[in-house]
Amino acid sequence: MKADALDKRVVVDTNVWLSAALSPAGAPSQVLRRVLAYGVPVFSAPTFAELEARIWKPKFDRYLTMEARQGILHDARALGRWVDIPPSISAQRYSRDEDDDKFIHTALASAAKWLITGDLDLLVIEADLGMRIVAPAQALLMENFLPVD
Repeated sequence: MKADALDKRVVVDTNVWLSAALSPAGAPSQVLRRVLAYGVPVFSAPTFAELEARIWKPKFDRYLTMEARQGILHDARALGRWVDIPPSISAQRYSRDEDDDKFIHTALASAAKWLITGDLDLLVIEADLGMRIVAPAQALLMENFLPVD
């Protein structure tokens, strides 16, 4: 993969995928459209499993049709770059919520430069991990977030 393609790898947290589906005009949706158009969304088995489990929760029944959910999962699966997380990475802890570490692990395993999340447990991490961990609205304000050039 070319160097500039590496710079376009983005891990998108489940909460951003779901927020984008629920609010097409919101910042999560705008970020996700940019990632899908100009970047490379990255998944690991654990991050996709979380998206798949959460999107089928009954609380979304009144907002998302079965067809819409199937379409989101299909598109995410087809457009995403898939990585395996090596044991040396998966053994590390970063977030105060251990369940959120899978997103950092995925970003590290793929050398992603961006982790887009609305999760405060991830947004408060101050360690230099070689990636930017930002909220969707913040990413949209950053000049270097997937430039359209």
